[in-house]
Amino acid sequence: MGVFYSRPELVRARAAWRASGKTVVFTNGCYDILHPGHIRLLERARSLGDVLILALNTDASVARLKGPSRPLICEAERAHMVLALEAVDAVAYFDEDTPRELIAEVLPDILVKGADWAHFIAGREEVEAAGGKVMALALEPGFSTTNIEKELLARRP
Repeated sequence: MGVFYSRPELVRARAAWRASGKTVVFTNGCYDILHPGHIRLLERARSLGDVLILALNTDASVARLKGPSRPLICEAERAHMVLALEAVDAVAYFDEDTPRELIAEVLPDILVKGADWAHFIAGREEVEAAGGKVMALALEPGFSTTNIEKELLARRP
């Protein structure tokens, strides 16, 4: 089971992982309705290194990005769910619209996003400038939180 970190705790943990030679992978997202596409992306991301950090948008950040009806699941419950996944080692929140500031503080060895974000990966410049890699991983076809939400609403009587 993963560990939840405050931002300062995560930065300290990252320094310790760096000192011990561990490869740190970082990804982020809302993870509002956890689905198989999320899990498979996290598993692929984790396979790239020794530690996987998942930065979760806060509820306020999700609402700004997705609209006032989101998130469907509060940040504490979303964190609890992803921390239970074997692939996730560390979770922290970010309240900004992008995790760029957090990424700049943590400077992971590998920054991962789903291919749907290949056009804009926040933190790319910082990670590459520090010698890290940035990767856009293919998404699991047929899975999208937005599409799942639309499908559920369409099924209402």
